[in-house]
Amino acid sequence: MRIANSVRRSFYLRLIYALCLCGATWTHLQVALIHGLGWDYGGAAPLTQIYWTSLLFIDPLTVLLLLLSPRAGLILCVAVIFTDVVHNSWFALHYPIRLDLYVSQIAFLLFVAFTVRTAWRGAASRAAAPRAAD
Repeated sequence: MRIANSVRRSFYLRLIYALCLCGATWTHLQVALIHGLGWDYGGAAPLTQIYWTSLLFIDPLTVLLLLLSPRAGLILCVAVIFTDVVHNSWFALHYPIRLDLYVSQIAFLLFVAFTVRTAWRGAASRAAAPRAAD
């Protein structure tokens, strides 16, 4: 029963992470639909342009991995939100940013940081989802 609870908690945490990353994907998709994939983000540095545009593809990949290959998804999730907050913190020192999006990224990073250990413990190498009988 304890293992089933651990698996269930991991699945629900990964589902929350995935939903947050779906929201981020939506944000990046809106930018791409309005400005195109080659947009320079108002004159941002080339590496910033590449990083932000790449998130349109990396975020949904992370969602898929969180659900289909949990441990790989968790590793990528931590990497994505950590690099996003570090990059955007650097960017905010030089340019104005949307504070609401920035604060939500920091909140997501803190949530992941405080819960990823629980999500990792219950994640099997294959998709760990609660069964209806549990």
